[in-house]
Amino acid sequence: MTRRAAAAALLVTLLAGCAGPEAMLDPFGPSARNTALLWWIMFGMGTAVYVVVMVLVVLAFRRGRRRPADDPALAARDEDTSPVNRRLMIFGGIVGPALVLLVLNVISVPMGMAVGDRGASAEGVEGFAEEDVVVNVTAELFWWRVEYPGRDVITANEIHIPAGEQVRVRLTSQDVIHSFWVPKLAGKIDATPGHTTELVLEADEPGRYRGRCTEFCGLAHAQMIIHVVAQERAEFDAWVEHQQQPQPQPPTERLEEGRQVFFGSSCVYCHTVDGHGPPNQIGPDLTHLASRETIAGGILPNNRGNLAGWIVDPQAQKPGNLMPGTQIAGEELDALLDYLESLE
Repeated sequence: MTRRAAAAALLVTLLAGCAGPEAMLDPFGPSARNTALLWWIMFGMGTAVYVVVMVLVVLAFRRGRRRPADDPALAARDEDTSPVNRRLMIFGGIVGPALVLLVLNVISVPMGMAVGDRGASAEGVEGFAEEDVVVNVTAELFWWRVEYPGRDVITANEIHIPAGEQVRVRLTSQDVIHSFWVPKLAGKIDATPGHTTELVLEADEPGRYRGRCTEFCGLAHAQMIIHVVAQERAEFDAWVEHQQQPQPQPPTERLEEGRQVFFGSSCVYCHTVDGHGPPNQIGPDLTHLASRETIAGGILPNNRGNLAGWIVDPQAQKPGNLMPGTQIAGEELDALLDYLESLE
């Protein structure tokens, strides 16, 4: 491979990080734009400092090569402590770096504080208007519990928000420290047990935006995905209204058979289907499972094949997660899948 080809391959590889579903430099919201702007400012200043230092290093080498090592002029230059040289050393070693750090702090501290409130109140949603959208997100091993206080909606691994509106996301953790980051919409903030933090999500336009846990939290940390679904306001309101509804009784014998399999298996010890049985909040609420696009903490498309594999052997799909496998198979598994796929 020629040098040009190698350089081109390296450039393509580096630029590939500027796009994709979790690209920080491709923002779709005001907060994310601030984060991207800060990155570019730091990149520009870092590049400028690097170029200046490299130019000085090259000049120093070139000057040194013109004279023999025992040239008395070199020794005299090294011992030169004239005011001009002292000022150059003071500026290059103290004033210059201090100015760079001062500028970066002046720019980055307000931007960092704007990302979120690390001391948000843990109580309720007082202070918000009824139409404001507030979302409580609890990080668990290795998925996200999503609740809409005041709207009686519980779901998992998907946050629906109205596009073009500020949505307050209040975060905490059930077990260990996690970190919530949806790069295209906002900065990163920790979810800590016993504390509530808060950040604002705002999407410029409808779309689906992917995020993840960015604080190592265990074996399946890299598979702890969150999806933010931004919708038009009317569409969001319709989604909320639908999610508020409990499931009606199964309309067919086949679905009733699947429901009996569900409540006769270990599934019922951790999961809830509102309208069909008692509440249980150890695992994700499954009341409207079929309306979600993903399962398994956001890593698998929600289709029949993935659902069957997840029920039978979740460790094969996501090693380290807390869901045990089941012994359900054959006709019983088919009936259970029919039932779960009916939970729109």
